[in-house]
Amino acid sequence: MRFIVVLLAALWGVTATAQQGPLRLEITEGVIEPLTFAIPAFEAENDAARQLAQDVSRVVASDLSGTGLFREIPATSFIAQRAAFAAPVRFPDWRAINAQAMITGAVAVSGGQVTVKFRIYDVFSGAELGQGQQLVGTEAGWRRMAHKVADQVYSRITGEAPYFDSRVVFISETGPKGNRRQRVALMDYDGANVQFLTDSSSIVLNPRFSPTGDRILYTSYETGFPQIFMLDVATVGRRSLDTGDGSMGFAPRFAPNGRTAVYSLEQGGNSDLYKIDLVSGARQRLTNAPSIETAPSYSPDGRQIVFESDRSGTQQLYVMPANGGEARRISFGEGRYSTPVWSPRGDLIAFTKQTKGRFAIGVMRVDGSEERLLSASPLDEGPTWSPNGRVIMFTRETLGENGAPSIYSVDITGRNLKRIELPNDASDPAWGPLQP
Repeated sequence: MRFIVVLLAALWGVTATAQQGPLRLEITEGVIEPLTFAIPAFEAENDAARQLAQDVSRVVASDLSGTGLFREIPATSFIAQRAAFAAPVRFPDWRAINAQAMITGAVAVSGGQVTVKFRIYDVFSGAELGQGQQLVGTEAGWRRMAHKVADQVYSRITGEAPYFDSRVVFISETGPKGNRRQRVALMDYDGANVQFLTDSSSIVLNPRFSPTGDRILYTSYETGFPQIFMLDVATVGRRSLDTGDGSMGFAPRFAPNGRTAVYSLEQGGNSDLYKIDLVSGARQRLTNAPSIETAPSYSPDGRQIVFESDRSGTQQLYVMPANGGEARRISFGEGRYSTPVWSPRGDLIAFTKQTKGRFAIGVMRVDGSEERLLSASPLDEGPTWSPNGRVIMFTRETLGENGAPSIYSVDITGRNLKRIELPNDASDPAWGPLQP
């Protein structure tokens, strides 16, 4: 769905007083006191918008609170209510309840079309943050409009790029542990709007979004051995990739240009990395070693690839030029490393680490320095980055006869670990880009 963005204000707003600087939440690795915000229920500009106005404001509040960086002031604490979207804000009433930010909005519905208007305020300085905006879309897309509002609030206050209006491809799982039925599925970043893209007739693994979010690569066992498919998200049409005669292809991932992909190819018990032109089908071998090379991931500029290899005797992480060549090892801590993924910012690599019988999700600099673990459990694995590089999703599986996988997220500082609520068990998430 496309949105029409109409600017409602022309100036940044009133200059903050000398005692109160512009509202800004600085995100560091130290302890952060969440920024308090108030969000009165959005005004319904006609009867048809009454329920949607409440729903939109609730999703905005949930997005912000879910980051762990913001704390909503409950409506029961309000000492004043907004009379109308266009009415002046009585800032003393909101300062009295210690609201630092305030989001106001209005919703109208006409002929199946939804219009959402919103403004963001710095309560203590009495300034509007940025410009008011108006979003126009369909009733079916109201959640996306709410995510876009929350993205604006998040970005204007933190200075970070947005990520709420994005989707995640994953594996939806049902059935007993010994006989799981799997489907490639899509969801909004918060677990809403689940859509199934394949049936459950075969094992499917490793779904990965294209840079523009219009295609998905994944591995399927429908022919009896692993084969890579490319699926069109809009039409759900798909085709298999010719990865090589008598070979097994897996762990595919798009290059940043979207025209090529890198993958692991198993032949004769050995796995090496290849890349393929997705139009012509031309293949190029990138590694040639008597070891297992897999889980490749491009750097954002497309010049390098990080991957896992057991060439040193245990699973470790290596970086090499995107066209092949000498690889350098970057992981040197205790234990084994796998499933590396390059941050969209280019500054960090996320990975799975196995040590002392436990699995953890961690990050390190691209040279292997400053390693930090963000989670740990009997089985955490398979990290994926949010579009802005601030949050990581991964699979956490419980052990035992009734053990099952779920998707969790965590901030790169290691705070705000939480489970994504979904109707079925879920694994192997891969975050897509912001939607257009």
